[in-house]
Amino acid sequence: MHRMAGIARCVAQGSLEVLAGSRPLQQLSRWLDPENYERLQLRANLVRCINGSRTAGAGPSCALRQVVVRSARVCRIDDGVFEASVVAYDQKRVRAVALRIERRRGTWRVTALEIG
Repeated sequence: MHRMAGIARCVAQGSLEVLAGSRPLQQLSRWLDPENYERLQLRANLVRCINGSRTAGAGPSCALRQVVVRSARVCRIDDGVFEASVVAYDQKRVRAVALRIERRRGTWRVTALEIG
């Protein structure tokens, strides 16, 4: 359980940092299955487009936000299947992240990722 909480915390923090633009998405490729990797990439691109249009004349005053994980809860569903919820704070708002972590071919992968 402790290892799953660590994975959930790292993936949630990394995902929020990708959305904030302070971490490259490729760093999460080891943990995310292809479908969730593509979904996070699409969302990051959309956030970048929206933020780019808002801050076009803002200059360098737009600082990258630091993400702090406040808590992580893990529940065992079955052998090799866990679900987790993570609460994180990004200096602007509190975010919730839900994950499903499954053991596939000997490695742990996030097969569901929902960011609120």
